[in-house]
Amino acid sequence: MIRFVSTASLLALLVLVLYLPSACPPQRFFDQLRIEAKLNSKFFGTGHATRILARMLDFQTATSKVSPVPSMNQAPSPSGVDAAVASEMVQVNHRLFNNPYFRSIDALLVLASYRLSALLEWVPVLLVLVLAILIDGFLVRLVRSKEFIQHKPEMFALSACAAIMTACATVLAFVLPITIHPLTLPFVPVAISLFVSRAVANFHRRGK
Repeated sequence: MIRFVSTASLLALLVLVLYLPSACPPQRFFDQLRIEAKLNSKFFGTGHATRILARMLDFQTATSKVSPVPSMNQAPSPSGVDAAVASEMVQVNHRLFNNPYFRSIDALLVLASYRLSALLEWVPVLLVLVLAILIDGFLVRLVRSKEFIQHKPEMFALSACAAIMTACATVLAFVLPITIHPLTLPFVPVAISLFVSRAVANFHRRGK
């Protein structure tokens, strides 16, 4: 069951992520980024919003090498290469990558990196709570194994599937050009950690 849910969720996520750039122009993603930047500035202040933007720019710098759209600054020097071949290659790259679909992919990645940066801003606040939830799951599992209480494989499967589906839904939400309220982001790690904790608590472990 877990394997089926994982495969289905990842395939659905891949199809939707590849479909979005064809359905939405690049400007749609950039407009959404501006809206959420204003929301973060309104609810948490300019300093908070500036840190998110700075982290997003760091992500963009770090991931520029794996972007599907090649940078002209990274192109090799055409010296020593036949001018006609070099010109043809430039035209091929221009036709292949300088189109609305690939520009939308770049814009989608920018929006996703901004939302990831906003989520990471909550990490110092939520770290203790998430660790407490996970430790609780391990302790419940340990106590049940010592008391020889029967575990529930159905609850383990349901909790694991719920954690996987929540993670995939979060990734999908990060790339959708819809407004995500800043106060909804902290619920993501809390929900995933709760599901993981329940899966761990119901995982079979023999007592010693």
